Amino acid sequence: MSDKNMDREKRRRQLEGISTFGLIIIAVAMVGPFASGIGNMTALSVYKWIYAAGALIYLLARVVGATDRNGSLRLRRLRRLEFWAGMAFAVGAFFWFYNEARFSAIWSAGPLAILQNTVLFTLAGAMIQIIASWMITARIRKEQKTGN
Repeated sequence: MSDKNMDREKRRRQLEGISTFGLIIIAVAMVGPFASGIGNMTALSVYKWIYAAGALIYLLARVVGATDRNGSLRLRRLRRLEFWAGMAFAVGAFFWFYNEARFSAIWSAGPLAILQNTVLFTLAGAMIQIIASWMITARIRKEQKTGN
């Protein structure tokens, strides 16, 4: 393996680590409001910022990771699919801010109304990420086997 390929693989591993860190932050932010008591609106406001930071970290790692032009066309497309998982997390963060502003005046709406769309987009992003990672792993194995 040449030095250039080794540097590329090292960069890819670093970006994978950063995106994993972003996913962990998103998971903590999703569990936090339920663990701290569902009626705690102050904790809900704190966790929305944590979620947004995790979504931003994940999305930036996927944007940088999807720009590698040395892989096969199919592998590059699968890596772009991971970017769309990041977009789903970013939309989830948007809805957390939007719904909190919209429902904060309605005392009976509660945190579940605020988190409804965020949970939906988080699950969608997680499913996209899971499917993309399975497909990327299978494609890498196939390319290594055939030598492409």
